[in-house]
Amino acid sequence: MSVNYGSKRVVVGAHYGLRDWLSQRVTAGLMALFTLVVLAQVIFTKGPVGYDLWSGIFSAQWMKVLTFSVIVALAWHVWVGMRDIFMDYIKPVGVRLLLQVFTIVWLVGCAGWGIQVLWRL
Repeated sequence: MSVNYGSKRVVVGAHYGLRDWLSQRVTAGLMALFTLVVLAQVIFTKGPVGYDLWSGIFSAQWMKVLTFSVIVALAWHVWVGMRDIFMDYIKPVGVRLLLQVFTIVWLVGCAGWGIQVLWRL
């Protein structure tokens, strides 16, 4: 026998749905825009594609800021996706927490390395 306590449905869980969906779309859009900007610069630049071309593309301050934004967006995009996968498929809380901590450390390390490479140009 089912008991109905009113017309409101009780929602449980982390309540990340809309925020995660939107952040995935915004970060993916930023990464797509960045890809188009880099492709346009490579396609419309004359001469051979080598270190000098790549260094020139990423030496402008606006490009460094855009690249930094994309590195942060990529890390956030990966974190949201991996966290959702862990919440959906890893049931033991200890294992899930360990994987989440490892993912955060890995993403911060990769983002830091990417930023170090970017500002070394």
